[in-house]
Amino acid sequence: MKYLHLIWAALFRRKTRTMLTLVSIVTAFLLFGMLDAVRTAFDSGSKSLVGVDRLITSSRYSIIQSLPQALQSRISGIAGVRDVAYANWFGGIYQDPKNFVFSYAVSPNYLDVYPEIHLAPEQRKAFDSSRTGVVIGPTLAQKYGWKVGDKIPLQSTIFPQKNGDKTWAFDIVGIYSVDDDAANGMDQLFLLHWKYFDEASLYTRHEMGWYIDRLQDASQGDRVSKAIDALSENSDHETKTQTEQAFNASFAKQLGDIGLIVSAIMGAVFFTLILLTANTMTQAVRERTSELAVLKTIGFSSNSVLAMVLAESVMLLVLGGVIGLSLAALLAPIVSKGSGGMLNLPTVGGASWAMGVGLMVIIGLVVGALPAIRAMRLNIVDALAGR
Repeated sequence: MKYLHLIWAALFRRKTRTMLTLVSIVTAFLLFGMLDAVRTAFDSGSKSLVGVDRLITSSRYSIIQSLPQALQSRISGIAGVRDVAYANWFGGIYQDPKNFVFSYAVSPNYLDVYPEIHLAPEQRKAFDSSRTGVVIGPTLAQKYGWKVGDKIPLQSTIFPQKNGDKTWAFDIVGIYSVDDDAANGMDQLFLLHWKYFDEASLYTRHEMGWYIDRLQDASQGDRVSKAIDALSENSDHETKTQTEQAFNASFAKQLGDIGLIVSAIMGAVFFTLILLTANTMTQAVRERTSELAVLKTIGFSSNSVLAMVLAESVMLLVLGGVIGLSLAALLAPIVSKGSGGMLNLPTVGGASWAMGVGLMVIIGLVVGALPAIRAMRLNIVDALAGR
């Protein structure tokens, strides 16, 4: 653009005001990048293509309501079901309440229904033969510096042992690996034996938190889901069977509707940003009334003046927005590392950049429209006369 130098000079005519406005824009788009990463992280488990052949059967009313053990054999008898595993929430804490561990008590065949989890044969053998043995994910091992052979005390937030002690002792016998396309969080699990948990827990009564139903053919999911739920219809333990992706999404939504929360926050941020930048552009154009009149006097058309003011507004937004999104891209992996794997934020991807740049341009045009129209309609004589 041949007028770029004029636009740039006008943009930084009042350096302090422009820098303060840029800080606000950078902050807004930094928040946008980080919050969009949080939303993506929560959505990743429900959008992963891994596990399309798995269904989750849980209580129809609440995930905290357990299901009878006898249901396993009945589900296994349904045509189209390849294997049935089960799990129960343990809710472990390591040393400090802030050190929450995603821990599940699982059936002996739990690892078999998750082919994206890989455990060395000797470690699988040790896990199967050890009552207090556990296998853990690589991210969890790295976070606490755990290794095979360590004895780990874990306090359950819900289930004390029959002797009243809330601290359980486990032996790490294996550290598994996961495929790159595994669902978010799969690399930080703490898996213990359900049998040990059931025998030692004060509250459990041979019941499971949920069943994992692996299908012979993923296309039979709807039919199998209805057949499973029909087994417990009109009983005191009615079930709800859904795809693993849907189950993960509903599990995440127990924390709240992340998409709605993010949208509400960003709506408030960008509304404030529009007011702020609109005020900045209005003042900038008002201060340059005589200068704009001179430009028209020496031959600049009204449309050229309109375009220059709009370009100035868009440039301000794009400059601050690109810096903000770049900072978000740099901070996301740092935040993930600092959380010890509890929050795996993806970097700012192409979709986020496209949406961000689109917002920059749209907001720039919106906040620059009124000042630009006034500049376009400026009467040269009145402007030079100071009227």
